[in-house]
Amino acid sequence: MGRVHGAASDQGAGTQRVVIEPSMIDPSASDAPAIEVATVYRPGRPFSLRSTFGPNLRGTGDPTCRVTDAGIWRVRRTPLGSATLLLRQEGAEVHARAWGAGAEWAIDQVPALLGADDDWTGLNLSAQPALAEVRRRNPGVWLGSSALVFEALVPVVLEQKVTTVEAHRAWYRLIRLFGQAAPGPAPTGMMVAPDAEGWRMVPSWEWHRAGVGPQRSRTVVTAAAVASALEKPVDAATLAKRLMSVAGIGRWSAAEITQRTHGDPDAVSVGDYHLAAHVGWALTGAPVDDAGMLELLAPFEGHRQRVVRLILASGYRKPRHGPKMTIQDHRSH
Repeated sequence: MGRVHGAASDQGAGTQRVVIEPSMIDPSASDAPAIEVATVYRPGRPFSLRSTFGPNLRGTGDPTCRVTDAGIWRVRRTPLGSATLLLRQEGAEVHARAWGAGAEWAIDQVPALLGADDDWTGLNLSAQPALAEVRRRNPGVWLGSSALVFEALVPVVLEQKVTTVEAHRAWYRLIRLFGQAAPGPAPTGMMVAPDAEGWRMVPSWEWHRAGVGPQRSRTVVTAAAVASALEKPVDAATLAKRLMSVAGIGRWSAAEITQRTHGDPDAVSVGDYHLAAHVGWALTGAPVDDAGMLELLAPFEGHRQRVVRLILASGYRKPRHGPKMTIQDHRSH
């Protein structure tokens, strides 16, 4: 039996010591030793694991993150070593298990990863009843903090100025070539991403074969050289400034990274190919550019990422022609 402990929720639900037998490990996963560390996280408020964790998912073929019937699997390179984390929501609880040298770190970080520090109480949506209705229907969406900068940085850089399909294809290929096998009973094919030094050692021809141009590969290698400085604990604004001091990382990349590492409630991905149009159509019924998007979001300063998440959670997308976002109430039908 592996060592097992509980972790406290910031919502005051206390701790629970969980004993999990090896037979409870997902039978579809590969053979592995018993669980080392486990906990039950109780948010104490409406919570959706999939909606909150969603920004960390990069397609169905991601070797570092996968959704199965067992739950959401996340392979991480923590400060204490590699870890495989399994998250499964059961009602108002999230059952978390972790394996590997970094298992305890991964378990201790579960509440923050799942948005325990996120507080929406200051967001006033009275002027946007459609958004208020989206929030009412999606009360379990929270902004999580991953705490690992380089983990977020590399896939974001790969997504610069290319399609999602191209970025995902490159990410999958590079992890499979240069990653390491995930610890514990992770599903077949899951791998731990290289550390900073490992990314620096990727040959130029392998970047090319993965479809990553010289500018993006150079950005990853440059960031890898200062990874230890980037990982030092700071607030989101300070991290964004540090990131933008790295050649090849601009405002869009910094925002995409701090949204994941810090659950940054105000980070807006300026420069995104689609986002400004989505925000414009949703709030005014017409497309806008980045400047127009920032003007529309200005009344929500301090919460602009939360507003963006609500627009995306609504399912509303820019139409060719049409009105701004409305939420239909079908309860009486």
